[in-house]
Amino acid sequence: MPNTTSSRTTDALSHRLSVLTSGPQRDALITGLRGIEKESLRVLPDGALALSEHPRTLGSALTHPSLTTDYSEALIELITPAEHDASITLDKLDTLHRFVYEKLDGELLWNNSMPGVLPEKDEGIPIARYGSSNIGKLKYVYRVGLSLRYGRTMQCIAGIHYNYSLNEEVWRLLHVDQQSTVGAVDYQSERYLALIRNFRRTSWLLMYLFGASPALDRRFLRGRPHNLESLDADTLYRPYATSLRMSDLGYSNTAAQAELHADYDTLPGYLDALAQAVSQPYPAYEAIGTQRDGEWVQINTNVLQIENEFYSTIRPKRVTYPGERPLHALASRGVQYVEVRCMDIDPFEPTGISLEAARFLDAYLLVCALDDSAPLPPDAYCEANRNFGRVTLEGRKPGLELSRDGQPVAMLDWANELMAKIDKAAAVLDTLRGDTSHADSVRLQRAKLADASLTPSARVLQTMRDKQQSFLDFALDLSQAHADFFRARPLDPAESKAFDDLAAQSLAQQVQLEHDEVGSFDAFVAAYRAYTLNRFSV
Repeated sequence: MPNTTSSRTTDALSHRLSVLTSGPQRDALITGLRGIEKESLRVLPDGALALSEHPRTLGSALTHPSLTTDYSEALIELITPAEHDASITLDKLDTLHRFVYEKLDGELLWNNSMPGVLPEKDEGIPIARYGSSNIGKLKYVYRVGLSLRYGRTMQCIAGIHYNYSLNEEVWRLLHVDQQSTVGAVDYQSERYLALIRNFRRTSWLLMYLFGASPALDRRFLRGRPHNLESLDADTLYRPYATSLRMSDLGYSNTAAQAELHADYDTLPGYLDALAQAVSQPYPAYEAIGTQRDGEWVQINTNVLQIENEFYSTIRPKRVTYPGERPLHALASRGVQYVEVRCMDIDPFEPTGISLEAARFLDAYLLVCALDDSAPLPPDAYCEANRNFGRVTLEGRKPGLELSRDGQPVAMLDWANELMAKIDKAAAVLDTLRGDTSHADSVRLQRAKLADASLTPSARVLQTMRDKQQSFLDFALDLSQAHADFFRARPLDPAESKAFDDLAAQSLAQQVQLEHDEVGSFDAFVAAYRAYTLNRFSV
């Protein structure tokens, strides 16, 4: 019996692609924006975590637009500008790496999602600091709260965030074609939420194709119970795992996060779910309290301190104004782009992500955006989570089955159905660009479906076996090779000076911010929390 739902969806996808490529605005499909945020731990030459402060030569982590820190002083985050082509985005990411390596003074960037040698005790991991301004203190207190809720070790897991938007002309054309009665801003938000629902149902495919963390150092678990196997005396792994980073070793294994189900069916529903989470007390966090010995240790005792604490593989986003909360921006002006958060660092790529991966993401996300998208009620939400988790832990297992609409389905069969749609999107993008870069990337990913040994996760394990390396030796070996790659290509003097000037400017901005500060930190937190409780009316 034919799958009529699949047939209708494919027809809708083809129709929308046709609408977007048949008129004078056809280039709108290739003029969206792409940005990358890449996290990397600073480590010493032996792979041990660097305990030094964020280098001042890189500027202020509080105010620099491209070089900041995430959880720890040692966890650098490199942020590219948003560009119209992924190749430009990756060039900018390469340039940021080259500048950072000019300033690291012998340290390396750990080019792996799972960390290397961490301090013997969890509390030995240094929390990022942002100076004496109230906003700088708030960022620090938030991170102290994370350490009390989840532990510092888990916060050292790193990844790639891929920011994706379509030209707003795309949404205007589809709005007209659909003869939608909602306003343009609401329609755009509806379509981005449709993208997110499709992504949530199918992003297990990304874990199979790009997951690159099947193993970790035994000490990372700090004695926690686990169901991993020993690869050697120091390395734990799962034979068919694709991404231990995205498995239940992370945030999703905490009770408060596991109980939080975001509503992706409507923007008001999503905003309400997150607004409740940042205003609803959670007993375990109430037991911690907000202050100890007169020092702040959490912003609040709610399920989430702030909305960005919500663990999610993808987020609806909107560029915020200074001092504006992310949920308020979404409520006021709608969804502007999505942030894909599930991509592992590719240890074989110097920048952590290849252009082929980015091209595939663009084609895949276009399908998610243009496909019909059913609601995601609680049972479907949980089914999507189970499928995703299953692939992170055993995605390369022969004959693996997932669940689709409550029925078993072979993972490879479902993957090939998705690939047929992605082929269509890739072909359209390549026609508009006048090359074959997207189709070439899809072919590379199809090869991984045919031969699991070609996946990054399989390559990681095979390399370790071939070279008789522990996880630490493997990751350090490649991180050193990538460091050599960047250091062999120093920036030209003009580029280097421009980055030096930007670093100096960011430091001056932080000093000015601290100089102009008015009001106590207690009052600042009170105002911040009151703003959170404003319910983000929509």
